[in-house]
Amino acid sequence: MDNHRVVAGLDVHKDSVYLCIMEESGQIILEKKYGTLIPELRQMRDDMVMYGVSETAMESTGVYWIPVWNELFDYMDLKLVNPYFIKQLPGRKSDIKDAQWIAECVLKNLIKASFVPSPIVQDMRKLNRRIFDLNHDAVYNKNKLDAALQRCGFRLSNYVSTIGGKSYQSVVRAISNGETNPEMLIKFVHSRTRNKHGEDTIKASLTGNFSDTDITVIRQTIEMLDIIERQIQDCQTKLTALCQEHFPTEFKRLQTIPGVKERAATAIIAETGVDMKTFATSAMLVGWCGLKPRNDVSNGRYKSRKITHGNKYLRQMLIEIAWSASRTRNCFFSNFSYTQVTVKHKSKMKIQVAIARKILVAIWHMLTKKEDFIDFYLEKLKKEKEMEAKVTKVNT
Repeated sequence: MDNHRVVAGLDVHKDSVYLCIMEESGQIILEKKYGTLIPELRQMRDDMVMYGVSETAMESTGVYWIPVWNELFDYMDLKLVNPYFIKQLPGRKSDIKDAQWIAECVLKNLIKASFVPSPIVQDMRKLNRRIFDLNHDAVYNKNKLDAALQRCGFRLSNYVSTIGGKSYQSVVRAISNGETNPEMLIKFVHSRTRNKHGEDTIKASLTGNFSDTDITVIRQTIEMLDIIERQIQDCQTKLTALCQEHFPTEFKRLQTIPGVKERAATAIIAETGVDMKTFATSAMLVGWCGLKPRNDVSNGRYKSRKITHGNKYLRQMLIEIAWSASRTRNCFFSNFSYTQVTVKHKSKMKIQVAIARKILVAIWHMLTKKEDFIDFYLEKLKKEKEMEAKVTKVNT
């Protein structure tokens, strides 16, 4: 073992960082408090390099660890650790003692590092999560828009499948431009909706009491939605460009999975990267995502089967992919969904989670083995058709 091994532990806070540098023998070389301004972080980095620090660990405290990580990334081996796994025993506690304990854990190889992606993938994550936030804002503003219209007696949302539909949006934009006459507004409603509910009913639902203030609020909300939509498109364009530049093969490969298109493929790469060495098995990736059912059994009774916590962004995208895949004709996932839900009468929502888990396992194997998705159910159908064709040919 190298007797000159020097490690460090960092206890990171919003406005301070506590550093403890320790030798292989356990002797403490330096204990010092630094600020979190960039010049102070760089001074801390220079001090660590001067003392020959080769390994450093820090707790994943909110977002405060990120600037520290960025300053040290190119100079030493870094480990980001979940505070839950290095929590000290109850007793006397201080920030200096926390830094000492982290350094000691590094020295004794007791720490298992959390997954921190490469800088390119981190940039992609920022764009991907920005899209999630913008979609959340869009839903919020759409609901606010409908509430503003409902206050005026406008009831078209009662007769259309979604407030994001073309008919509804066309009518609302006409109202924002000052057109409130139901005779004119009904022209923007699709004929299928008018025929289903009747002209008189739809016309009555378009009749409202709109003041100038109401129209102003509606117009501003629509403008906000337009801004959000433009920002979503801008983020997605940049995210796709990064995927095509740095991970073109994996980007195309993921789209061979039923239900996965451009948006889904970019989201998967942004959250997991393409190097699966961090996850030794597919089960580890499933657990990290939070799609693994709990194993909570006591006295032969299952207390809970809920899925665990994990990467909510990846999990949400996989659930959306699962819904799309379960509706894709002649594929394994749609056949699995039909068998479990229709034939075996299982919960549809639980089956979507199961499909999402299967898709994530497939992603791990595809990125590990560098292979495209193979749908064995589709292969089976092809073989059956070929056999039928051969039988028909022999009979004729």
